[in-house]
Amino acid sequence: METNSLNPDKWVDLYADYLFNYAVTRVSDVEIAKDLVQDTFIAGLKSAKNFKGDAAERTWLIAILKRKVIDHYRKINSKKGKAEVRMSYSSQTDAEGDWLEERIADPNSNFENDALENEELGLAIQNCISKLPKKQAQVFTMKTIEGMETEDICNALGINASNLWVMIHRARTGLMGCLNQNWF
Repeated sequence: METNSLNPDKWVDLYADYLFNYAVTRVSDVEIAKDLVQDTFIAGLKSAKNFKGDAAERTWLIAILKRKVIDHYRKINSKKGKAEVRMSYSSQTDAEGDWLEERIADPNSNFENDALENEELGLAIQNCISKLPKKQAQVFTMKTIEGMETEDICNALGINASNLWVMIHRARTGLMGCLNQNWF
C-alpha cells in the first residue's frame, strides 16, 4: 500500500478552493467558511506529526475541516453540530425552522418517542425523495442517507464536486418544499 505524505507548502494552491466550497455549502457564510479553511490549515500544521499516510492529503484535510464545521455549530448552538438539514415549517414566515435531527434527538421532546409519527415521517421523506429528479435523489441518498464520501460519489457517478453540491442543495430545497407541503 502506498504511503501518502504531507506537503503543507502547496495546501493553499491545491486544496483551498475545494475546502472552501466544502465549508461554504455547510455554513452558508463566506467569511465563516474562509475562517474554517484557515483553521483547518493551522490544525493540519499543528497535527502534521500525527499524519500516518494512510489517507490522501486532501482526505485528511477534509476530515479536519469536518470537525471544524461541527465545532463551529457546537460553538453557536451545541445541538446544531449534529445536523445537516434545516427544515422550515411554514412558507408564510421568515422563521428558520428547526433542525430535524435535533427534534428527533431531543430527550425532552415527545417527537422521538412517537413511533407512529417517526414511521410516518420516514415514509413522507421517502415519498418526497421519490419525487426528486432521479440524479438528485441518487446523490442525496448516497451522501446524506448512506453517508458516502463526496469523492466516492463523484467517481461513481462521473460528476465533479461542484455538481454534487448543487444537486444536494437542489434536493434539500425540493425535500423541504415537499415536506412542508405534505408533512408539517
